[in-house]
Amino acid sequence: MKKGNEKVIRQLCEVLAGMQNVDDVAAFLDDLCTVSEIESLSLRLEVARCLDGGMNYAKVNETTGVSSATICRVNRCLNYGAGGYKTALKLIEKESAI
Repeated sequence: MKKGNEKVIRQLCEVLAGMQNVDDVAAFLDDLCTVSEIESLSLRLEVARCLDGGMNYAKVNETTGVSSATICRVNRCLNYGAGGYKTALKLIEKESAI
């Protein structure tokens, strides 16, 4: 995170964590982000899911249409990042099992 922005970033994280349901989060994201930004964030998560499932870069690109640079960045974060993708993927897996 960028120095000087920790407070507002933390505030955003607290708001997201405090949302009670998917509809509230969707409404907030709809107000907060452009359609392209939401799509981009969603595709990055899908790239992480594909990579975590063992898909190679070429197949991820073919499946998602995401650039190789973005795939590489997501892969780096997935393997060496703060663990956010891993947490999100566990949540997706948990929701899929229901």
